[in-house]
Amino acid sequence: MNKITTTSTLSTDSLSREASSPGIQGAGLGLRRALLSSLTGKDVVETSKDTFDFFEVAPENWIGIGGRLGRQLKEISERTPIIAHGLSLSVGGTAPLNTGLVKDIKSFLDEHNMPIYSEHLSYSADDGQLYDLLPLPFTEEAIKHVAARIRQVQDILERRIAIENISYYLVPEQQMNEVEFVNAVVKEADCDLLLDVNNVYVNSQNHNYDPSEYINQLETEHVSYIHVAGHYREDDGIIIDTHGADVIDPVWGLLEQAYSRFGKLPTLLERDFNLPALSDLTNELNIIKRLQNTNTQQSINLTPNQKVAGAHHEQSAA
Repeated sequence: MNKITTTSTLSTDSLSREASSPGIQGAGLGLRRALLSSLTGKDVVETSKDTFDFFEVAPENWIGIGGRLGRQLKEISERTPIIAHGLSLSVGGTAPLNTGLVKDIKSFLDEHNMPIYSEHLSYSADDGQLYDLLPLPFTEEAIKHVAARIRQVQDILERRIAIENISYYLVPEQQMNEVEFVNAVVKEADCDLLLDVNNVYVNSQNHNYDPSEYINQLETEHVSYIHVAGHYREDDGIIIDTHGADVIDPVWGLLEQAYSRFGKLPTLLERDFNLPALSDLTNELNIIKRLQNTNTQQSINLTPNQKVAGAHHEQSAA
């Protein structure tokens, strides 16, 4: 049995931000096509609407999709809020911003009444897609560059967006540390922050910093919602952000710390492959809800039947 405790208290500012999170609350799940048949149809509607507070999709994977898949997405969006999390806009890149894609995303958001759009603090294209999320240099020049592009996206979308702290394995140049860079970008861009607590943990292990201190240094007024996920530890100790494993205890602990600091913000469970049974994903969603609904000055116990099997173990290559 794992015991998670915290002694932090919520500030008035955190409570007000929690209450004002736009359009979503509670615990959500990344919507994968493999899950659609389990989430649509009259027999599952009543059950799923009580289990999933919201879903998240990558708009690039759904824009222009019709037929059966399009109908299933529409069915889900009519009963459960859906938010959008982009993969390929490359807001930190040097190639011209793909304004055509931004306009398509705007239409997609409007069609499905999606209250949130987020992207990654990275670049992913250079005269063509690189199919990876690559880190930006932690420099003043990069702050001004990416912030200007985020503002351009917000102007086209006519809404604020959230930018996610990414996992990274090399940094081109550093004039400051990661959390200073993230704080500076969201302040300069006047955007929100999607806090990925698994990425904080992964980076802290790979780059030898204190993940708890990272969360303490984030500026509270910018954080709008949270991602949590699993990862994979290689034989050499490097941790890869895979979204293909169960969430481990240290990441759950960081999530609880985040709630203590920022309020019970909406939280999305990411699982992109090695998909377990839907009931196992539901178990992890229940952990999120327990953490959200437990007084932050009390301890909570996560019993084995509230966890997916092996959630407390690192994934290894062995």
